[in-house]
Amino acid sequence: MVKQTLAGNKRAGGSLSAAGWLAGIHTYGRMIKFSHTVFALPFALVAVILVQRQYPVHPADIGWVILAMVGARSAAMGFNRVVDARIDEKNIRTRLREIPSGRISAATAWTLIAISTGIFLLAAAMLGPPCLYLAVPVLLILCSYSYTKRFTWLSHLYLGFAISLAPWATWVALSKTFSGPIWVLSAALLTYIAGFDILYACQDIDFDRCEGLFSIPARFGPRRALQTAAALHIIAFVAFAAIFPVFKMTGAYLVTVALIGMLLIIEHRIVRPDDFSRVHVAFFYMNSLISILLFTGVLVDEIIRRQA
Repeated sequence: MVKQTLAGNKRAGGSLSAAGWLAGIHTYGRMIKFSHTVFALPFALVAVILVQRQYPVHPADIGWVILAMVGARSAAMGFNRVVDARIDEKNIRTRLREIPSGRISAATAWTLIAISTGIFLLAAAMLGPPCLYLAVPVLLILCSYSYTKRFTWLSHLYLGFAISLAPWATWVALSKTFSGPIWVLSAALLTYIAGFDILYACQDIDFDRCEGLFSIPARFGPRRALQTAAALHIIAFVAFAAIFPVFKMTGAYLVTVALIGMLLIIEHRIVRPDDFSRVHVAFFYMNSLISILLFTGVLVDEIIRRQA
C-alpha cells in the first residue's frame, strides 16, 4: 500500500504545506478517535458542576479544564497507537488503523503527540502551579496503560484508573484542594470504563492468546470475562447512585441513575459469550449515551436546585 503521510506532502524545499498539515491533523484525529472524547469529557464537566457548589469557579478555568482534557486524551491515545503499531499490524481487526496502513507516519504521529502534550501542559499551567506539577505524573499514568497488556490481565482496571483521574483532576484544579467527595464519581468512572474495556477486549481473545498479550477475556475466557464486566458495572451503578446522598442531589438525579442502570443492562444483554458482533453497538452507542445522560442529569439537577 502506498503510504499517504505528511511526508508525501512536503514541498520541493522540504517544508510541509498548510494542506499537508491539515490533512495530517485530520488523519491524527481519526487515529485517536477524537470524536470519542465524549466518553470522558462529560465526567469532567460533571465534576465542574459539582465543585462549583462548594467553591467559586472562574469561567475561564472551565475552558482550560476542557482544553487540558482534550490535550491529555489526544496525547495518550496517540502514544497508544504509536507503541501498539506493530501489534495492530498483525491483528486483522486493527491492521487498517492509520499507522499500520501507512496513512500517517510514526514521525508525524510523534509530532502531533508532542503538540497535544504541549496543549495539556499549557492548560495545566494556566490552572495553577499545583496542576502543572501534577500534569507530568498524570500524563505518565495515561500513557503507561499502553504497556500494561504486555504483562498483566489487570490492564482493564489500570485503564479505568487512568481515566478516572479526569473528575479528580478537575476537582483539584478548580477547588485548589485534594480533599472532597469527588472520589465517588471517580470510582464510578473507574469501574464503568474497566467493565466496557473488558467487553471490547473480547473481540481479540484468540489474537491476544497467540501474541502473548494479557487481558481478562484471554486469561479466563469469554463467559468469565462477561461476568467480571457485569460485576464491575454493578459497582459502577452503586457508585453512580452514591452521588445522590453524597452531593445531596434532587430526585431528578435518581431518574438519571435509573436510566443508566437500564442502559447497562441492555449493554450486557446484547453482548453474549458466543456472539461479539454487537460489541461496537455496546461500546460506541451505549457508552456515549451513558456519559451524555449523566452530564444531562447532573445539569438538570443543578438547574432545579437553583430554581428551588
